[in-house]
Amino acid sequence: MALEITVPVLGESVSEATVAKWLKKIGDPVAMDEPLLELETDKVTLEVNATSAGTLAEIVAEEGATVEVGALLGTLSDGAGAPAAKPAESKPEAKAEPAPAPAPAAPAAPAAEQHDTLSPAVRKLIDDNKLKASDIKATGKDGRLTKEDVLRFLESRPTEMPAAPAPAPAAKPAPKPAVPAGPRARAAQEERVRMTRLRQRIAERLKEAQDTAAMLTTFNEVDMTNLLAVRNSYKDVFEKKHGVKLGFMSFFVKACITALQELPAVNAEIEGTDIIYKNYYDIGVAVGTPSGLVVPVVRDADKLNFAGVEKTIGALGKKARDGKLSMEELSGGTFTISNGGVYGSLMSTPIINPPQSAILGMHKTMERPMVVNGKIEARPMMYLALSYDHRIIDGKEAVTFLVRVKECIEDPQRILLDV
Repeated sequence: MALEITVPVLGESVSEATVAKWLKKIGDPVAMDEPLLELETDKVTLEVNATSAGTLAEIVAEEGATVEVGALLGTLSDGAGAPAAKPAESKPEAKAEPAPAPAPAAPAAPAAEQHDTLSPAVRKLIDDNKLKASDIKATGKDGRLTKEDVLRFLESRPTEMPAAPAPAPAAKPAPKPAVPAGPRARAAQEERVRMTRLRQRIAERLKEAQDTAAMLTTFNEVDMTNLLAVRNSYKDVFEKKHGVKLGFMSFFVKACITALQELPAVNAEIEGTDIIYKNYYDIGVAVGTPSGLVVPVVRDADKLNFAGVEKTIGALGKKARDGKLSMEELSGGTFTISNGGVYGSLMSTPIINPPQSAILGMHKTMERPMVVNGKIEARPMMYLALSYDHRIIDGKEAVTFLVRVKECIEDPQRILLDV
């Protein structure tokens, strides 16, 4: 009996996906819940698993095809894989001689099979660096290769690499023929790569934000002295008690919630001619991944303590980098925080994440000369930027919002005392 493999429900406001990669070939045996293929949506890459054991009988949607929810991807022959293996065992005499011959090909098959079962993030690292998964020691669950395994392997490689560049100069004489100048010569040096669905969607949403919202950005700066002191005083006992490091982000999430509660328009959105004020605080935290920027959401952040915020952000960040975020974890935020400081950004104007009305941009902490009580002192300072939709948020509200965040960060006790 043939079982249909169809496109599952992809999540809120997502109706189609692209077939990124088939993990199985026609005729391959499949176990229940084993990944069959990867679908790429405008938000995440997700795996489609087998609902029953059997054999992959047919592939209807090839790699690169655009498919809608419920569309047929392929078919699975129920139980067809198991009987195929048994006749080989029932005739030991006939099969005994051919058995040694295929032995040399065996290593390639497990290697290909291992590569197909890798997570998107791990596979990209391996392909980009032209590695073999079989050469890398796997430490993940059930012997799976993790991103950390690959990074460790790359770090250990330099000892072998210095000898390789030496022969390169000898091969240089060959390419000496002059390349004709002009546009055709430039075209020969170009590479055309189709944008991923995630990158296309990022481009669409950013352009939509610029075209739709009356977007402005206001700036302020915050003295990080007291926050750094609190963090340094309690980071060891905090990590020992909660099992997670005390970072800056939990302070900024809590500071933003304090400001959002005072200025509800910053936590609202426009729908038609209505303003929807949201009396809950689902804070999106922008995370950079190999595939592009994604914004997982910390649900009900106002109800979490500092440890809860740090643990949630840490877990979402890891899932983002491994390509394992679900649609639910990426949908429905009310306000977003983006930390360009981790990449060294000193100042920027972040773009609103629609349909939200504002986004806070954090930046690099740098010591700068500041006047304190009539004296010039070196202080760790950070620029903050709030991009906002002027259709719903007035300039006074935007400036006040940043001032409240600044006050909470410069005097962290305000967050605990709710003042």
